[in-house]
Amino acid sequence: MRRGRLRVLLGAAPGVGKTYTMLEEGRRLRDEGRDVVVGFVETHGRAATATMVDGLEVVPRRTETHRGLRLEEMDLDAVLARKPEIALVDELAHTNAPGSRHDKRWKDVDELLDAGIDVISTVNTQHIESLGDVVSEITGAQQRETVPDAVLREADQIEVVDLAPQALRDRLATGLVYPAERIDAALSNYFRLGNLTALRELALLWLADEVDQALKAYRAEHGIDRKWEARERVVVALTGGPEGETLLRRGARIAARSSGGELLAVHVTNPDGLRARHPEALDRQRALVEQLGGTFHQVVGEDVPRALVDFAKGADATQLVLGVSRRSRLAAAFTGPGIGATVIRESGDIDVHIVTHAAAGSGFSLPRLGGALSRQRLVAGFAIALVAGPLLSWLLWSLHTDGSITSDVLAYQLLVIIVALIGGIWPGLLAAVLSGLTLNFLFIEPLYTLTIDEPRQFLALVFYVLNVLLVSYVVDQAARRTREARRAAAESQLLATIAGSVLRGEDALQAMVRRTREAFNLTGVRLLVDDEPLVTDGEPTVDDRTTTVPIGVRGVLELHGPDLAASERRLLQVIATQLDAAIEHGALASAAEAADELAEADKVRSALLAAVGHDLRRPLTSASAAVSALRSPDLTIPPEQREELLDTAAESLDSLAGLVTNLLDVSRLQAGALAVTLAPTDVADVVFPALDELKLGPGAVELDLADDTMPVLADAVLLQRVIVNLLANATRHSPPGKRVRFSASTFRGRTELRVADRGPGIPRERRDQVFTPFQRLGDTDNETGLGLGLALSKGFVEGMDGTLEAEDTPGGGLTMVVTLPIAEEAP
Repeated sequence: MRRGRLRVLLGAAPGVGKTYTMLEEGRRLRDEGRDVVVGFVETHGRAATATMVDGLEVVPRRTETHRGLRLEEMDLDAVLARKPEIALVDELAHTNAPGSRHDKRWKDVDELLDAGIDVISTVNTQHIESLGDVVSEITGAQQRETVPDAVLREADQIEVVDLAPQALRDRLATGLVYPAERIDAALSNYFRLGNLTALRELALLWLADEVDQALKAYRAEHGIDRKWEARERVVVALTGGPEGETLLRRGARIAARSSGGELLAVHVTNPDGLRARHPEALDRQRALVEQLGGTFHQVVGEDVPRALVDFAKGADATQLVLGVSRRSRLAAAFTGPGIGATVIRESGDIDVHIVTHAAAGSGFSLPRLGGALSRQRLVAGFAIALVAGPLLSWLLWSLHTDGSITSDVLAYQLLVIIVALIGGIWPGLLAAVLSGLTLNFLFIEPLYTLTIDEPRQFLALVFYVLNVLLVSYVVDQAARRTREARRAAAESQLLATIAGSVLRGEDALQAMVRRTREAFNLTGVRLLVDDEPLVTDGEPTVDDRTTTVPIGVRGVLELHGPDLAASERRLLQVIATQLDAAIEHGALASAAEAADELAEADKVRSALLAAVGHDLRRPLTSASAAVSALRSPDLTIPPEQREELLDTAAESLDSLAGLVTNLLDVSRLQAGALAVTLAPTDVADVVFPALDELKLGPGAVELDLADDTMPVLADAVLLQRVIVNLLANATRHSPPGKRVRFSASTFRGRTELRVADRGPGIPRERRDQVFTPFQRLGDTDNETGLGLGLALSKGFVEGMDGTLEAEDTPGGGLTMVVTLPIAEEAP
C-alpha cells in the first residue's frame, strides 16, 4: 500500500485564511470527482469559513470528557474506516484530549498517511518547533502546541498562505477573525503590526530554507555536483587595474541577457593584507558595481586563479569574466601561464570570458632609476660594484690556475647578484658589464685583450645581463610592496581607530584630532574653522615646531611637535580629507536643524496668531459684554438677569483661564521645562477623578479595568489631565447613544490605556496631524478650544516615558492608546 501524500498550508498568523484555503481546495477536488471528506475543521465562528464546509462530507467528531469539560476531537477510527482518497484535517499542531490514541494531531495524520490517505492540513508559524523561542520573543506569547520540523519537512508539499500584515489587522478589526470582545486585546498585543511583519518574514525564510535543503538533498541523492543554471550568475574578476570598468560593463550585459541575471564582482587580496596597486580605481569600481545592481566581494588567497574558481563555484556562477593579461609576451615567457589560462583549465563547466582592453600587454617594463628602493640602497649598490669588483678581480687573478675558470665565473656571478639585491637594476647592470669585461680581459684567452672569439663568450655576457635584470626586478617589486604594505597598514590602522572611536559614540572631529595627535606622537593638535578654534587636543610647548595642513577651504589643522616625514604627510592628507567631510557634514546638519526649528517656530507662531484671533476673542468678548452691562448706570437689570450675566462672565473667564493654561503648558513642553514627578500610580485612582471632573457617568463611559492591571510609573496629575483630554474628545465625537469605552490591560512590562469612541474616526494618513498644536482637523465651531488637547496629552505622556498613538476602533471609530511602563519594572 502506498503512503499518502501530505500537503501543508503554512500561515504567518491566525486569520490569514489557511482553513478557508484548505476548504476551498477540498471543494475544487470534489468538483473534479475526487473522494474528499472533512476529518476535522475548526471554523472559530467565522461565517465565511463555515459556509465553505457546506456541501463537503464531514466525518462526525469523537467526544471526550475531561474534568467536566466536553471536548470534541477528530474520530481517527471513523476516518480510517471511511477510507477517503483525501482528508481535510485542520490544525496539525493541535494537542488531543486525554484518552485519545495519540497525544498530538500530527500523529493522527501520520496514521492516515500510513493508510494511504492523502491529507491536506494547516499550521501557523508559531507552532513550528524550531521557531517557538523566536516567536515567543517577538510576541511575548509562549506556544505550548508545536509540531516538529521533521514532520513538516517530510510533507510532500508546503504552501504559504500569505496576507499583508495591515490587511490582516483590517480583517481583525472588522470582526472577521475573532469575536468583538477579543479584538481590542488582539490588536494591541499579538497582532501588532511589527509582530505580524516579523512572523511573516519567519514563515517565508523557513520555507525558503526548506526549499534550499530539499534541493541540496536531491542533488546529493542523485550525485549531482555540477551547477544548475536556473539563472545566469556572472562573476567579474577585478584586479584594481584600469580595465575593471570595461569588465564590469561587459559582465552586466551578459547578466542582463537572461531574466533575473545576477552580477557579482570579486577582488582577490593576498593573505598578508597588502592593498591593491590602484586602491582609488578599485573604490570606483566598487561604486560602479552597485550602480549596475551587482554585489562586490573581497576574498583572500595566495593562489589567485584557485581563489577565483572556488568563489565562482561557491556562488553557482555560470559565467566568469576576466581581463586579458597586462603582461607582455616577454614577461609571460619568463613567468609561465597567467591567471586567465589557469582559470580556464580549472573552471570546469563555468564559461570563461577573456576580455581584451587598452592596458593589455603593458605590464612589464624596466623600473625607473632607483625604483622603489631608497637612495641609500642605490648608492650602496654602486659603491659595492665599484669597490668590491676590483678587489674580487685582484683576488681571483692572484689565485688563478688553468682549471679555475669555472670558479672565477661563479664568483663574479655571485658579486652581480649581491649588487642587484642591494642596489637594484642599475648598479646590478654596472656590475654585470664590469665583471664580464674583466673576465674577458684577465681570464679568457687571448689574455689582456677585449676580444670575443666564440659565441659562447657573448652568451655569457648576455646571461649576466639577464640575471641582473631578473634579480633586480624581484628586488624592486619586493621593496615596492613592502613600502606599500607599511603605508597601507598605517593608514588602515589609523582610519580604523578613528572609525571605531566614532562608532563608540565619540564626536567625529574630536576623535580624529585626538587620534592624529596619538598616531604622530605630537604634543598638541588644533583644528580651526574660519579662523576660530573648533577642537583642541593636547598642550604644545614653546619648543615645538608648528605644521599646518589645510582642511578644505574653511579649516586649518595645526600640528605641534617634531617635523613629519613625507610619508607621514601623505597620511595627514587622508585625515584632512576625512576632517573636511566631517566639517561639511556638521555644517549641513546644523543648517538643516536650524531651518527645521525656524520652520516649526514659524508654523506654531502662525497657528497661535490664528487661534488667538478666533478662540481667545470669544470668551473675552462675552466676559467684557457681561461686565459692561452690569456696570452700566443707565440699565435697570432684574436680579435673575444679573445672575445670568455674572454666570456668563464667570464661565467666559474660566474658559479663558483654561486656554491660557494650555498655552503655557505648550510653551513649557516646547522649551523642555515640563516638570514631571514619576511615582507608582493606580489607574483607577486617576480614571475616576477624571470622570468626576467631566461629569461623565456609566451612561456615557464603559469602564473595563482588567484585574491584572499593574500600577504604572507616572505623574498622577499629568496622567489625569491626559485622560480628561482623551475622554472629552471621545465623548464629543461619539454619536448619541454610543458609549465611550475606557479599558486598561498589562502586556510585556507595559500597561495600555485605551479610549475608544464610535465616531467618524480619522483617516490613517492624517492621524499624525491630530497631535500638532492648534490643529483641529476641520472643526470650525468656537467651542472646541485651541486644538491643544491632544498635543498636550502626547507631550505629557512622552514626558512620562510613554507613548500616545491613534488606532481604528473595531466596527468604526477612533481609539487613543496610552502606553506606560509598569511601576515594578521602572529603572
